[in-house]
Amino acid sequence: MNARRRTVLAAGAAGAAALATGCGSSGGDGGDDASPTLSAPGDATGGAELARTGDIPVGGGTIFKERKIVVTQPTEGDFKAFSAVCTHASCLVSTVSDGTINCPCHGSKFSITDAAVEAGPATRPLPAEEISVSGGAIRLG
Repeated sequence: MNARRRTVLAAGAAGAAALATGCGSSGGDGGDDASPTLSAPGDATGGAELARTGDIPVGGGTIFKERKIVVTQPTEGDFKAFSAVCTHASCLVSTVSDGTINCPCHGSKFSITDAAVEAGPATRPLPAEEISVSGGAIRLG
């Protein structure tokens, strides 16, 4: 292969990689997403600490994009966790508001209580994720 063709192919590959990386960002207006510093693997009480209970608003939730998990608190002291990957087209949900977990791609909305579909086009709920709550800490597993 000649040098010119290699240069064009390399530039195209770099551009494609940059584009793919950019497609994963939220544009910065997610409001309810969080990027906390995660602790080391957990102790005997569960997995890695994901958040403190005070970090999750009552009647709302917080999205942990790096873990692809959304944690909600439908009522005070009742914490739920679900996959943050929409069951319609595998986009990451972007906000939690007005009692729903919201996907930006096609407008699907899921209940903060049980992740049931409240508005399509998704037809399946978000899968539940296992968390434990102890001493003010929310842990994976």
